[in-house]
Amino acid sequence: MRKIFFYLIAGSLVAGACNSNAGKTGDQETAATTITENAKGTPVITFDEMVHNFGNITEGEKVEYSFKFTNTGDKDLLITDATSSCGCTVPDWPKEPIKPGQSSYMKVVFNSAGKEGYTEKEIIIRANTKPEQVQGPKIQCTILKQK
Repeated sequence: MRKIFFYLIAGSLVAGACNSNAGKTGDQETAATTITENAKGTPVITFDEMVHNFGNITEGEKVEYSFKFTNTGDKDLLITDATSSCGCTVPDWPKEPIKPGQSSYMKVVFNSAGKEGYTEKEIIIRANTKPEQVQGPKIQCTILKQK
């Protein structure tokens, strides 16, 4: 019984040692890739504000807000998708590339139908940035029941 236990422990240590060496090689390759990609240029999306609070709204009301953003990187920014965790929040973004230093707007429309109380919705953006998926702005409001 002791021999079996000893072999299991020894096997676990050997497997763990092999995995840690493989991870180091992968980290070195990732770092080299990142440096190469940065040399080519990287777009960066920077929002003027990350949160907009509508305050109190009435259930069923549709509200919208346009978040201003700037490409603070050194390569054209191309947004490929923007989503929210709920179909009640719909982002609309520019489909054309945004040049370095240029600004544009992302419009967010929120439909409060069937909702009540405090809510917060966050936009997730997919673009040619590093990383490809970035956290976008949020909207907040308190939805009051219709009388």
